[in-house]
Amino acid sequence: MDLKQIDILTLLPQKPPFVMIDNLLLCDKVITKTSLEVRQDNIFVKQGRLTSYGLIENIAQTCAARMGYINQYVYKEKVKLGFIGSIRNLQIIRTPKVGEKLLTTIEVVEEVFQMTLVNAIVKTTEEEITVKAEMKIALSDIDSQTTEQ
Repeated sequence: MDLKQIDILTLLPQKPPFVMIDNLLLCDKVITKTSLEVRQDNIFVKQGRLTSYGLIENIAQTCAARMGYINQYVYKEKVKLGFIGSIRNLQIIRTPKVGEKLLTTIEVVEEVFQMTLVNAIVKTTEEEITVKAEMKIALSDIDSQTTEQ
């Protein structure tokens, strides 16, 4: 399947203006990659830079896109809501400027029940690392569409 053909909004429980990824680039059992162009109208852009909150949400939404893809295209189910369980070893090396394109990679370290532990790296297209973190995501049984009322 050509992942570029997938509308990212169909994989995420988040809706604009709270969407922090543009495209799903890769998704397999262990590795997921997404892209994001930092735009001035992004709600997490302050003084021309994507804030740390935006970077954390970008990582969380990369996890959400992974689960959305698995739910829809592997299990043939609806997208479920997930929640950040914890963030560890967060290193924000720098906040990206408007106009920069980010490539976010998560690597699944462990999945137990409905908890997923990932290592995350956010880089610029020039391969400069801007963020590193470990994130734990808890997946619920709640369909994301049941919350849109």
